[in-house]
Amino acid sequence: MRVKRGFKARRRRNKVLKLAKGFRGARSKLYRTAADSVDKALMYAYRDRRVKKREFRRLWIVRINAAARMHDLSYSKFMHGLRLADVGLDRKVLADLAIFDPGAFSKIAATASAQL
Repeated sequence: MRVKRGFKARRRRNKVLKLAKGFRGARSKLYRTAADSVDKALMYAYRDRRVKKREFRRLWIVRINAAARMHDLSYSKFMHGLRLADVGLDRKVLADLAIFDPGAFSKIAATASAQL
C-alpha cells in the first residue's frame, strides 16, 4: 500500500513555500528549489543583520569626519577631544547632529578642540 505522508509533511512543505512567497519562478512554486532558496535567504538574513551594524557605524564615522573637517579637526582628534571633555554622545547621535543640526555640532566641535 502506498504511503502518501500526511498532515505533518504537508504542513512542513507549506511552511517553506510560505517563506518563499515573492521569489521568482520555481523558487516560489516547487518545494525542493524553494527549500534551497529559503535556506540561502535565511543565511543571508542572519549574516546581514550583523553586517548592517558594521555598515551603519562606517557611515556614521564618514559623516562625523566630514563635519569635523569643516571645523579643522580630523575624525580621530575630534573623538579624542570628546573623550577628554567627557562628552558621552555616541557616533549615531553625532552623525545625526552633523546633518540635521550643524549649529549644535559646531559647539561640540569647539568643546572637543578646546581639550586638545
